[in-house]
Amino acid sequence: MLKIYTYAKCSTCRNALKWLDSKEIAYRNLAIRETPPPVSELKKMLNAHDGNIRRLLNTSSQDYRELGIKDRLDDMPVADVFGLIQQNGNLVKRPFVISPEVKMTGFKPDEWQQQLL
Repeated sequence: MLKIYTYAKCSTCRNALKWLDSKEIAYRNLAIRETPPPVSELKKMLNAHDGNIRRLLNTSSQDYRELGIKDRLDDMPVADVFGLIQQNGNLVKRPFVISPEVKMTGFKPDEWQQQLL
């Protein structure tokens, strides 16, 4: 089943859930702040994005800025980035959508259409 990690106050996440509902696509919704994706899923997503760790991060979040990740990211081991994500799910780009066949971050209706239908 499709898993989607969202934040209830995020309008993009709400739009993504509405889109899934309108297409009658079954999913399991998880609160990203309380339940960040496990390292196994982060690794799969990283591989799907050709190792580009920035594609997994919510670079517009206050937490990202406060932690100064932008300035340190190029020198940070991936394991350290995953560790930060495990401590703070708000660092993950959302929505974070994963299944055995699908690995997407963010909500782009055209991409979702292509991947999910």
